[in-house]
Amino acid sequence: MTEIQEKLKGLAVIVPCLNPDEKLMEVVRGMLAEGFSHILVVNDGSSADYQPFFDEAAAVPECTVLGYETNRGKGYALRTAFSYVVENWPWCEGVITVDADNQHTPHDTAAVARDMLENPDTVVIGCRDFKKAGVPLHNRMGNLITSFVFKLLCGIKLSDTQTGLRGIPASCLKPFCDEVEGDRYEYETNMLLYMKTAGIPFIERSIDTVYIEGNKSSHFHVLRDSAKIYVPILKFGLGSGLSTVIDLALFTILCRVFSHLPTTWEILIATAGARICSSLFNYAYNKTQVFQHDGEHRKTMVRYYTLAVCQMTLSWLCVTGLVTLFGAAGGAKTFIKLVVDFILFFLTFQIQREWVFKKK
Repeated sequence: MTEIQEKLKGLAVIVPCLNPDEKLMEVVRGMLAEGFSHILVVNDGSSADYQPFFDEAAAVPECTVLGYETNRGKGYALRTAFSYVVENWPWCEGVITVDADNQHTPHDTAAVARDMLENPDTVVIGCRDFKKAGVPLHNRMGNLITSFVFKLLCGIKLSDTQTGLRGIPASCLKPFCDEVEGDRYEYETNMLLYMKTAGIPFIERSIDTVYIEGNKSSHFHVLRDSAKIYVPILKFGLGSGLSTVIDLALFTILCRVFSHLPTTWEILIATAGARICSSLFNYAYNKTQVFQHDGEHRKTMVRYYTLAVCQMTLSWLCVTGLVTLFGAAGGAKTFIKLVVDFILFFLTFQIQREWVFKKK
């Protein structure tokens, strides 16, 4: 037995399954050939017709099969496996999650495992190359859009956001069980978001891009599961959207109230009054709902309002300059402010994430 195979004995391979076929045993045999000696298969409420495949896997000494009667989703299956490892295999140094359709090669699985062993407390993401020929169009476009949104709103630069091949160190298993929500495919997305907010590092490992029969065996439902994946991402922008509505409404009202003043003072007072009210809401929402920061209020509030003053000043100067330049009046002022604040949103969100509410 090689040194690498000896190290792989300290890891567990997790295979969540729903109505598998003969490829499940191909996965099991491939993992054994690479040197893995602990394989955890989760029957995610498969139909009774598929029980023989699980019985065949259970007959392998190195394979443990868990299950429940009702289909609960991939996220629930992964949490079930993580909990089992935490409670029953305290010696385990980490787990590797793979799909049951044999689209993750044993060689790539072992490579992800080695990277994880060489980088303690670091999650390893097996990333496919979506530019290669043969990748289904909906998979290519779905990953492209999700990767863009992750980078723009969440500050996570990841080339494959939907991969099921991940190396997860033992130190992350309990937090992933207790802190990460979602029962279906959105759970894997929530894991990435949690890693960002909790400061869990990750690295990418390039893997083969394999789609068997056009990915026909996938249980991913485009509308239902895509919606659940994007809900937690869009949550990042919801707070700013609501704050913007409050801010614009108050800005419009205050502009009318102080319309008798010179334009510069009218816009300054309206901007300041609207921003103070909307910022109180935005601060509370971002701290508790978006960044889930449970630290002291004083430090985060000082940073938040330092940023808010800078943002308000910049908004005032830009809006004033554009209103004067174009001779805008009435509703045109509100439109100009909307455009300016929309641009500032992306800048201030990055600063809030990386400075105001950044966790240690």
